[in-house]
Amino acid sequence: MFTGIVEELGTVEGVEDQGDAIRLTIRASDVLADAALGDSIAVNGCCLTVAARTGETWTADVMQETLDKTSLHGVAPGDRVNLERAVTVEKRLGGHIVQGHVDAVGTIVQRTPSEHWEVVEVRMPRALSRYLVDKGSIAVDGISLTEGGARDDSLTDSLIPETLARTTLGFRAPGDRVNLEVDVIAKHVERLLADGDLTPKDS
Repeated sequence: MFTGIVEELGTVEGVEDQGDAIRLTIRASDVLADAALGDSIAVNGCCLTVAARTGETWTADVMQETLDKTSLHGVAPGDRVNLERAVTVEKRLGGHIVQGHVDAVGTIVQRTPSEHWEVVEVRMPRALSRYLVDKGSIAVDGISLTEGGARDDSLTDSLIPETLARTTLGFRAPGDRVNLEVDVIAKHVERLLADGDLTPKDS
């Protein structure tokens, strides 16, 4: 589990094509401070497992399923990526509950700068709109954001200077693809309401 608070921007060092998978090597510093084999690190909001590491790089295996459903498809050496280690029980939950399981890929439509922040509009699949509420939470490329305005096929978020400086949303351009993960609590509520019976079942 993650919180959507990006710890650092890493750099893709290598992408090894394995046919139905890739081995992705990323250069980083902060997230490697205590990283061990088997640990989870979110890369642009995708939960990946540390399969190998050196002093300044770590490697993960990315399966075809992940490539098919996330923006990691097409990632290339030199690309910058958002990185966050899995949350621990003693850490503050600064963002919201993020699983690292991407629901869909969106596309940046436009950016509107202002004096102190920037508004980014992202086109998304219509099926996600039912999970979004005004001032609710959504993860965009693994970044916990407060929803500022949702329509049937797009969402808008206002980005503060800190977010622009420390994450990939500082330089994403119209046409770029981003990973989207909606609030898991909304999905659980939907499932309970669909079942039609909220009475606790006997064990």
